[in-house]
Amino acid sequence: MPIRLIIVASTLTLALAGAGAAAAGPAAARTTTVHVTAKDFSFALSTKTVGHGRIVFSIRNAGRSDHDFEIHGHTSKTIGPGKSTALTVTLAPGRYPYKCAVDSHAELGMKGVLRVT
Repeated sequence: MPIRLIIVASTLTLALAGAGAAAAGPAAARTTTVHVTAKDFSFALSTKTVGHGRIVFSIRNAGRSDHDFEIHGHTSKTIGPGKSTALTVTLAPGRYPYKCAVDSHAELGMKGVLRVT
């Protein structure tokens, strides 16, 4: 009888551990990449709607001026013409304004809103 109890307890423990790992796995591992092209004076994003979680913004400066990318209190490094950088943030569902924080670039059109579902 005790051996049967140990087997049942072990099976139950393994089943619960597997269920917990399966529940945490996909949500914790979700990473989306958004390609951002900075021009003088606009942004082109590969998508303006993404799922929530970890988002990597791959930013390329196709303009002739220095630019950066700012979203939800996070700002990429400033990059010169022809250069690239990346910015990784974790976002919950919502709407997030983004902009270039260099000089008056946002007022000149380098801004938009990312929708996170």
